[in-house]
Amino acid sequence: MTSSQDHKKVGDTPIVLSIDAMGSDLGPEAIVSGMSRSAKANPNIRFLVHGPEEKLSKLIDRRKALVGRCDIRDASGVVSMEDKPSQIMRHGQETSMWAAIESVRNKEATVAVSCGNTGALMALSMIRLRKLPGVNRPAIAILWPSRNPQGFNVMLDVGADVRADAKDLLLYALMGVSYARNGLELERPRVGLLNVGTEEHKGRAELKEAHELISKAAERAQYDFVGFVEGGDIPGEACDVIVTDGFTGNVALKTGEGTASLIGDRLKEAFAHSPWSRLASLLALTSLRRLKKKIDPRRVNGGVFLGLNGTVVKSHGSADATGVSAAIKLAFQLAQSGFSERLAARLASITDIASDATADPSTTEESPK
Repeated sequence: MTSSQDHKKVGDTPIVLSIDAMGSDLGPEAIVSGMSRSAKANPNIRFLVHGPEEKLSKLIDRRKALVGRCDIRDASGVVSMEDKPSQIMRHGQETSMWAAIESVRNKEATVAVSCGNTGALMALSMIRLRKLPGVNRPAIAILWPSRNPQGFNVMLDVGADVRADAKDLLLYALMGVSYARNGLELERPRVGLLNVGTEEHKGRAELKEAHELISKAAERAQYDFVGFVEGGDIPGEACDVIVTDGFTGNVALKTGEGTASLIGDRLKEAFAHSPWSRLASLLALTSLRRLKKKIDPRRVNGGVFLGLNGTVVKSHGSADATGVSAAIKLAFQLAQSGFSERLAARLASITDIASDATADPSTTEESPK
């Protein structure tokens, strides 16, 4: 949730985060290293760390920044990327992922962070934390680097559910507005609905219906609806919140990350091509480092599950220490802002908005016969 804006300074009250230490493709070493980086940057973070106690205690004891700031909860089971969500829901009680979610459910921690299996994490989160009233399908929201003054756009859904009907897209818009308002401090966010073109006649039937519903709810929910937007607007300045279904959003996310990685690789090749290009890279070193930092997907790692009675941050499974630290930073900022409570209050207040927007006009007294 990092942005170019100044955020309020953290108070003296420690914030406890629940960490699934066994979900990473790179092993618990990457998780603990990321925790250490975050602990060095912020003295107010505390951790509930879930996984094999013997293994984790050795890793944690090696890092001075984590001494006295971690409570290890022994969990022998691990959710693999191949495990089916249904299997974990039936037999996953002993896993580190289950334990991490349970700590948020029991109010021992404010936010859970996991690099594990997305499907299993979402299924467990819905079962253990429960969906907020009025939410049919929770969504995963990410911050996408953009040309907007705040430095980021909110995009959802990026993989919680590959399907979404018009009513779901309306609710995604309302949740995205709340995220942008609380996380990016935008008083009146601009919302765009992702489509294959900006013309109103383009797109699938559910997108056209969602266009009408989101437009209808805009005034009461206090956001500006800019209409359909295209893929090129995701990192642009046309809107602040991009709404789409999980299938399209996930493809866009992985494409963006792959493109950023490709640009980095091609720059390295170009500057290593000849002695003159290597000299040029030395002269441009500061600018190149600034560019690398801006396009490095690890530094904006972390998707937020929206629509639940608790906050969960999903980190990439392949995230290294830098990526894990970014996800923890996001979780800390969400906890600091009281995001979960504010989102729940916001959704409670907009339930009527969604109901009114989706109501059949023929059933209202004011509608013509």
